[in-house]
Amino acid sequence: MVTFVNEPPQEPVVLPESGPATSHIRPTDLEQIAEIFQTPLTGSYAWNYQEQDQRIRKLYRLGKERNWNADFDINWERKLPRTENPMSTDQVNPYEEWSDYEALSEEQQLEFFWHSYAWTLAQFMHGEQGALLVASQLVSCAPTYEAKLYAGSQTFDEARHVEVFARYLRDKVGIVYPVNRHMKALLDKILTDPRWDLKFIGMQLIIESLALAAFNVQKVVSADELLRDILELVIRDEARHVAFGVTYLEQFVKTLSEQERNDRAIFALEACKVMRERIVPTDVYEHFGMDPVEGRRRFLEAGQMADFRNLLFTRIMPNLKRVGLLGKEVIPEYEKLGLMDFAELPTDGDINWSEMSAPLPAAG
Repeated sequence: MVTFVNEPPQEPVVLPESGPATSHIRPTDLEQIAEIFQTPLTGSYAWNYQEQDQRIRKLYRLGKERNWNADFDINWERKLPRTENPMSTDQVNPYEEWSDYEALSEEQQLEFFWHSYAWTLAQFMHGEQGALLVASQLVSCAPTYEAKLYAGSQTFDEARHVEVFARYLRDKVGIVYPVNRHMKALLDKILTDPRWDLKFIGMQLIIESLALAAFNVQKVVSADELLRDILELVIRDEARHVAFGVTYLEQFVKTLSEQERNDRAIFALEACKVMRERIVPTDVYEHFGMDPVEGRRRFLEAGQMADFRNLLFTRIMPNLKRVGLLGKEVIPEYEKLGLMDFAELPTDGDINWSEMSAPLPAAG
């Protein structure tokens, strides 16, 4: 049964602790929630079937050779007990001495951190669904043969990512949060814009680059060995996706007029502003009856958190510079955001082929 809605669900779903066994399935659990979006997608054929860029050809072949299967390449027998904090204990707690947080019992505080954990992973999952939809669009609308092939392989990658995060949230965490409104706004813009290159910029350079940085951070701070193994596999795929976006756009942006290039640069800037808000779990504050405005302030101002938020842009900024989307019209805005220092870091266009070609790790 499919129910069509005009906006995403607003409340998190909390599953029984024993997991989604058949005995716990309710009639409403069998309902599929779908939201329709319209896009003026213009497709194109590619008739010459030429692979003109050796790097893209190699990335495509690596995608075929380094495929993984969530059913066989991940050991799903492991589970972090709900009596333990899912985050490493040496991380800063931004909510200490906040009356709303201190009012929670010790058990409720632990549950609060599990909800925060679930919220972060749910945004990973929703972002991967967005990437799945955009990649499928690029198969039709990317103008060259090699871009269509790579977008086809990326579509399958993104399907695995949605699958593995959904399975982890459903079976191991038991809490699934709806998509964050900032993430949803950017996905809507990318999916419904008719220009194929804005889809590339929004997804490959902004969302995928941010995700790659966020996955690497999450792999360090998570206390769950299973999640760390999942992220290791996903990161391998994402590294190829970002490298593809940088490689392809680096050549394409050079063909644009100054006005067209400025338009793309401004779009990338606005996308970055939106994504800076995407890491704040205001939905969790609201779920626990806490003040979301104060929670946001504390989250962003607490010690390492401001640095953490900026560090997520360590992949985006050098990539934007590499493809030519850090012009003089947007640099002052990035400076206000404190992000320009990252522009001089190595880019994902400098591909580490040895690392990217490494065999898949054995299932833990």
